[in-house]
Amino acid sequence: MSPLLKRIQSDQELPAKADVVVIGGGIIGASAAFFLAERGLSVALVEKGYVGGEQSSRNWGWCRRQNRDERELPLSGISMQAWDQFAAKIDEDVGFRQCGLFYATDNPQQLAEWEQWLDLARQFNVNTKMLTAREAHDRVPAQGRRWLGGVHSVDDGKGEPAIAAPTIANGARKFGATIHQVCAARGLDIVNGAIAGVITEKGIIRSQAVLNAGGAWASLFCRQYGVQFPQASVRQTAIRTRPTTNLGEAIYTPECSLTRRLDGSYTLAVSGRATLDITPQGLRYARWFMPMFLKRLKAVQIGVGRSMFHGPEALASWNRDALSPFERIRVLDPRPSRRTIAAILKGVTQQFPALAGIEIADSWGAYVDCTPDAVPVISASDHVKGLYLAAGGSGHGFGIGPGIGRLAADLVANDRPCVDPTPFRLSRFFDGSRVEVGGL
Repeated sequence: MSPLLKRIQSDQELPAKADVVVIGGGIIGASAAFFLAERGLSVALVEKGYVGGEQSSRNWGWCRRQNRDERELPLSGISMQAWDQFAAKIDEDVGFRQCGLFYATDNPQQLAEWEQWLDLARQFNVNTKMLTAREAHDRVPAQGRRWLGGVHSVDDGKGEPAIAAPTIANGARKFGATIHQVCAARGLDIVNGAIAGVITEKGIIRSQAVLNAGGAWASLFCRQYGVQFPQASVRQTAIRTRPTTNLGEAIYTPECSLTRRLDGSYTLAVSGRATLDITPQGLRYARWFMPMFLKRLKAVQIGVGRSMFHGPEALASWNRDALSPFERIRVLDPRPSRRTIAAILKGVTQQFPALAGIEIADSWGAYVDCTPDAVPVISASDHVKGLYLAAGGSGHGFGIGPGIGRLAADLVANDRPCVDPTPFRLSRFFDGSRVEVGGL
């Protein structure tokens, strides 16, 4: 777990009942709890480990509308509004900065895709600007590279992954929500096909509405009740430097990305490089996922490791009175890939000599939970009345997380949805709809 992760207090008493129980304390669960509590509902947020402990604190921190799939663009607008308003509503900094993002490339196909995306940008009033080769070199002056061009997404920005979800969860508490960490949800109490409560390791919470925002664990939890959620996780690696020379706030190149943190350090990563572990769940949903993995990942390694037998994608059965898989692994904390760390450092230091000899403060692995079309699921379950699902950020869930949480809150509360929820329905994978792989 990141040493920078902001740790928040848990409420001591488990409530006997709540209007809504949110399972999972990542950026989506924390945001949903906030928006539900803000409208006056009683909310209990339960987290098997620590709020923000998994993927929500391990990502780049980019909060963007740029290069979003068309289905996500309305929701990304809601997200950017939420990021902008959290600090004032909570009276605490969530780390969001509207700094703009800079992309540069020497790949003509990539540049053509960015230019083509401009048509969508205009339809959705996204403030973005193509950069000429000279402008790209001025903004991203990399040694030994001849950029063909780039993009400046003017109104986009970055958040601080180590503090965002915990701070938003604390904000939900200001509106009356309760937060329960080291408190795994083992299962649901279902009466006549409808939810009557959530069974946690610390007792039962009576409720008729449950939001499963369990990230990489969401499909495993649903499977107990015959709810199929095609989900697969890829393992990625990132590193954090010590505070260093300021090269810019948020930069993308084909070989590396750099995101400056509030303390002057950088999060460094490579887009598209990941390991796909062979797991029972992965095999179950393999045919759904092949098109997405082939399109989105440049450098996929296939691996077999502990996740074959342990964790969210392994075979597992348990009863609600005994230890569950969610308690056996409080925080999903895979080892970082040494090969990827070497590739990141090579890509960064070759292009940016000012960072040669840079000190590494930390490195980590993370499981990024994906859907077959790389678009999240935000949906009621057709099988269990009162069960809702919000997961599948597919590697870009942090920036859009507040929007996912807001739409999930609208659905759970039966309020008017902030955007059309149809593209995010779970049933799209089973009703004969064509699965279109999203994103660039």
